[in-house]
Amino acid sequence: MKKYAIRITAVLLLIVTLSVCIVGISLNSEEPAYAATVLKQGSTGTLVTTVQTKLKRWGYYTGNIDGIFGSKTKSAVLYFQRKNGLVADGIIGTKTAAALGINLNSNTSSGTSSSNGGYTSSDIYLLAKVVYAEARGEPYTGKVAVAAVVLNRVKSSSFPNTISGVVYQPYAFTAVSDGQINLTPNEECKKAAQDAINGWDPTYGCLYYYNPAVATSAWIFSRPTVITIGNHVFAK
Repeated sequence: MKKYAIRITAVLLLIVTLSVCIVGISLNSEEPAYAATVLKQGSTGTLVTTVQTKLKRWGYYTGNIDGIFGSKTKSAVLYFQRKNGLVADGIIGTKTAAALGINLNSNTSSGTSSSNGGYTSSDIYLLAKVVYAEARGEPYTGKVAVAAVVLNRVKSSSFPNTISGVVYQPYAFTAVSDGQINLTPNEECKKAAQDAINGWDPTYGCLYYYNPAVATSAWIFSRPTVITIGNHVFAK
């Protein structure tokens, strides 16, 4: 009887020990990729692959696209952050993710689509014409930002829901009024338009931009400023 009791006690101790080990493993395991709060050196997965792909396409990253957040990826993130007025810490948090056009709570990019988000080649070409007419003298990020404003208006209920509707809305763009919209865009402006289509929004959702050196509307100066890129102020 005594031996039987000892065996029961030993079995119970074994069960408790295994339970503690299982709980410990659960507590120490990494969060699944779809619930990432930040991406940083040491992170891996499809989101890192998406980041590397975007940064390489935009000229910030020269390493391999391998889904591993190493030192080269961190350097590229730092470069991107410095160029876009973000806190340069090499960590992809909410603001940097938004600028990259990715969703940290998903395994996929929030802006990348093989179908160009439903936009036609004619839509993208018109967007490139807007970029060339309005921002051809601006830095590359500023070009993408102008395209992003057009796309943000398309998504907003306060504006027409097509690129052409937004572009040709009366008095919306100086380039339409003065005829510069009819100029032929260069390759850089075409690339900037495509990058905006792919999800890069350096403006963080802005609906307006203006050059304070030439703007005459008192109303536009009243809009909340989000970021300044080149000669343009971007506002909501």
